[in-house]
Amino acid sequence: MDSTVENVAYSPKNVFILSGQSNMAGRGGVEKHHWDGVVPNECHPDASRIFRLSAHLHYEVAREPLHHDIDAKKTCGVGPGMSFANAIKDRVEAIGLVPCAVGGTAIKEWAHGQHLYVNMINRARAAMSHGGEIKALLWYQGESDTLSQHCVDTYKANMEKLIHDVRADLHLPSLPIIQVAIASGDEKYIEKIREAQKAIDLPNVVCVDAMGLQLKEDNLHLTTEAQVKLGQMLADAYLTHFAPQEPCVATS
Repeated sequence: MDSTVENVAYSPKNVFILSGQSNMAGRGGVEKHHWDGVVPNECHPDASRIFRLSAHLHYEVAREPLHHDIDAKKTCGVGPGMSFANAIKDRVEAIGLVPCAVGGTAIKEWAHGQHLYVNMINRARAAMSHGGEIKALLWYQGESDTLSQHCVDTYKANMEKLIHDVRADLHLPSLPIIQVAIASGDEKYIEKIREAQKAIDLPNVVCVDAMGLQLKEDNLHLTTEAQVKLGQMLADAYLTHFAPQEPCVATS
């Protein structure tokens, strides 16, 4: 039955880019390179309303793990994308998720012209060519930049440039950006990176703080439950700051 469903040509209108590093790609439920396969209710697929753009640029029904063919060199598990989509679907109708995150990547690897950046832009353009309108970029990255003073010193400027470049290349000067302030990383510099993230003051850029969400035993990756919560926090940020107001519906 699923194969029949996924052969339908979908063209969801409301597109969200999921990008950054491993906590966006999802490591919830992954232990020793094996995903436990547990999918919380908040992350269940919805074959009528939530779709994902595959590595081959085709839409299919979205299901965990969303990044399995994007962050393909690592084992992916539950991330924030599905709980985000399920939390907003009643407000925005059909949703297209565009996974782009790759684990272990520093901000400099997402610079304009770099492979990761080019791939993200190409995938976003493919979603637009399917008739979609990009509603927001969800960004969770920075753990890999807690390793040196140089990374700290350049992070804010690099992140602001990334935002400007994405908006310019997609011809969306007001594209909403919802970034996550990191919850883990090298203790020496984590607070400095968080400060840089929260200090970004650009139009249509908001920050969701992951600090306090439960980490796995590796003290780096969010647990499955924490990923569900993060997705809901991202949804709240989107609905509060960027979503159209709920239409008035006549009742009989």
